Parts: sequence; structure tokens; C-alpha cells
Amino acid sequence: MELILAVVVVSAVIFFGALISAGNERQRKAIDALREQATLWAVQDLRIKRSALEREARVDDPLGWFGKKASKIVGSALELQVVDTFDDPPVLVCDATNGVGKLLFTPVHPSEIRRMSRVRHSKLSQYAKQNPLLSLPARTRVHELSVLNSGILFDLELSLAWNGLAAKRIEPTDCLWMYEIA
Repeated sequence: MELILAVVVVSAVIFFGALISAGNERQRKAIDALREQATLWAVQDLRIKRSALEREARVDDPLGWFGKKASKIVGSALELQVVDTFDDPPVLVCDATNGVGKLLFTPVHPSEIRRMSRVRHSKLSQYAKQNPLLSLPARTRVHELSVLNSGILFDLELSLAWNGLAAKRIEPTDCLWMYEIA
């Protein structure tokens, strides 16, 4: 009789533990969705507020613009030099003169780059020697730049600055990804 009672108690503890775990996972997903919605709301709110400023958007020094945005993320003043630009996927490769290393700027999301590396594995060998995005080191630091952390006119200025340095237009995008390679 005691054995049956012990099995029932252990089963009940395991069952309630599983219920609590499932509830926590559901709450985590709800919190992630809420955070995503709050971010989208903040971006939309900034777009509404900046409608009057859109006509004034211009970038006189594209390299200085990228340096200023990167400095804000890294936390120290950076002076950048353009090393190279690539088209597929679009990337701007810069050297930072104060020892940070190379900085890669791209509008392509990191998960998309990982997918491209897996899907085009046969073509990867021909790109790996050229496009540094397709052969990133394992511990590369990734930073997202958007209107939330880089200025209210970020997306408008981004296309102007990119065109000024790469002499090619990029698709309109809300964020830019910066990779730090030491």
C-alpha cells in the first residue's frame, strides 16, 4: 500500500512539474510576442513623428555617418576606412583605425546569412574567398542598427550613405546589421 502511495505522489509531482514547465514556456512565447509588438509600435510611432523631417534627410559624409553609428554601438570613437563592397549579399567592409578590427555592414538578417551558407553550400566555396559574410568566424559579434538606436531618420539616411559609399542602391530596409571581426 505504501509503495502505491509513493508511486502516486511521485507521479503527481512529475505531472505538476510538467504542467508548470509547459505554462512557463507559453508565458515566454507570449512575452516574446509582446516585446516584438512593442518594438513595432515604437518604430511606427517614430515614423509618424519624423514625417516632417523626411524632406531634410541628407548625408554629406557617408563614411562619417557609418563611423558615427558604429561608434555609438561600440562605445568608443571610430574612424573607418572602406576596404571593399560586395553585391550578393550586399555588404560594406570597413577597417576601424583604433584597433577594433573589421566592421561589416549589411542589411541581410543574420539568420538569412546562416540559411544562405547552408543552402548554397556548393556555391559557398566560390563566394567564401570573396564575400566575408559567407565565411564569418564563429565568435563574431553582431549588432542591430535601427531607428530605435541610431536616430529617427536612420532608414532614410542609410540608403543615402550606402549609395554614397558603394555607388549602388540597396533595398529600403529598417535595420542594418554590423558584424565586429577582431
